[in-house]
Amino acid sequence: MTRKIGIFSDVHGNYTALKAVYEDALALGVDDFWFLGDLFSPGPGAQDLWELFTQMNPSYCLRGNWDDLLVNSIAGRLPTDKESKIYFAKLAQTLAKRLAPEVVMEIERWPLAKQVELAGLVGLSHNLPTFNHGQALYPLADQANFDQLFELKPDLDLAVYAHVHHPLMRYSSQEQLIFNPGSVGQPFSQHPIFQADLRANYLVLTLAEKKLTEVDFRKVDYDHQAELKRAQAVELPYLDLYEEQLESGRIHSHDYELLAKINTERGYRQDVLAYNQAKKRFKN
Repeated sequence: MTRKIGIFSDVHGNYTALKAVYEDALALGVDDFWFLGDLFSPGPGAQDLWELFTQMNPSYCLRGNWDDLLVNSIAGRLPTDKESKIYFAKLAQTLAKRLAPEVVMEIERWPLAKQVELAGLVGLSHNLPTFNHGQALYPLADQANFDQLFELKPDLDLAVYAHVHHPLMRYSSQEQLIFNPGSVGQPFSQHPIFQADLRANYLVLTLAEKKLTEVDFRKVDYDHQAELKRAQAVELPYLDLYEEQLESGRIHSHDYELLAKINTERGYRQDVLAYNQAKKRFKN
């Protein structure tokens, strides 16, 4: 019996890209999905994206760093000491107007990591099993960093993580396999020829008789202009930054100088501070 599993991550609010991935996976005969985190923002996808996601019905869902940012921002408890945190909070707090509260509650319950049996013991995580943010597992990082994927569970045969937006296959020091499916909605590379390829990324694992028989790193075309129109229709905050991302792949999540200028000129900082204060008064 053949089984096909689609592993995807880092959708980042891009409904159009996820829809293309789903259609591609169905055409390949994928019969199960695993999601490794970061579903919403900075793209415009909201309840529509959630409905598509639930239609895909992933067997496993993990909580990424942007998922934590979403939950904490909507609760009004994300610190505002950095311009990037104003950026995250403004996106999430605006998104909350178009997202059912039950969705946020469900995301908050997602685990950071999971172990499953699949042609051996597989460890799933958004980044490190106990730490869903940071750059420890960037593709150029030291081998010792990748070995941390196996520290809590040395008998793992395969680790699959996400977060860094790079499709990847490599080995641990003990030659256990490591995969990364790349990003559905925000592919990234510092090498120009690869950064210019803005197709949605995901991974398909094919199994037969409990053996891994095929590893397929997929790249899927989608309509970037259609996605931009979705962002324009909902008056997405930081719309110009999202348009630039769709056109070039460049992102500004930690460009503090640019974000400071935008947050001040457009009143986003005051919006976030007022939202957080209202949440605090409501709790009291």
